[in-house]
Amino acid sequence: MSIGAVGLRERKRLATRRAIQRAVLELMEEKGYDQVTVEEISHLADISPRTFFNYFPSKEAAAIGDGPSLPGERDLAAFVDAGPGQDVLAGLSDLLAKAVESAGDELELLHLRRRALKEYPQLFALRMATMRVFEDELAVVVARRLERDDPQLAADPAALTDRARLITLVAFGAMRHAWASWADADGRMPLADRLRDTFGQLAEILVTARSKMIG
Repeated sequence: MSIGAVGLRERKRLATRRAIQRAVLELMEEKGYDQVTVEEISHLADISPRTFFNYFPSKEAAAIGDGPSLPGERDLAAFVDAGPGQDVLAGLSDLLAKAVESAGDELELLHLRRRALKEYPQLFALRMATMRVFEDELAVVVARRLERDDPQLAADPAALTDRARLITLVAFGAMRHAWASWADADGRMPLADRLRDTFGQLAEILVTARSKMIG
């Protein structure tokens, strides 16, 4: 099978996943979460119920949507092997920008989901659980990077884990800020560019704070 055919298949698969998510969220706004059925979601998304379950195990999973995911192993390796000459947060900015570029988030879908999560706390809790999985995955990658950059830190596993967690939470906070800013601005800037801008602001804040501490 050609690379083009594989790319077309992946785009169709992603379009179907988005259609299912959009359908459940639109129906939730119209009639309430408890009243929405898989059959109604499937009809609105123009698929069969059987196809629905090929993509999502439940309407809850479709409502909370896909969590963020790390980019490919090549990008991960480039980050881990970048060396101490590259600021870790700057490296994470590039890494996470690649992650959101591959995700291709839709602004309309994000707005629908934000409203749904505010309305239904149980779905918000499930969404946060998927985000924590991503945080854990990212923390492992950050720890790999720190282990390479700082052998002294690597010699203390507890300290290494703690530092990786701190950096991950800071980076994830920047990522959430970028998502919110992107949505509030109606997507006028590509999400990846918004993310890089957020990390740039974060770097400026840290430089200012450090200079004040030294001064």
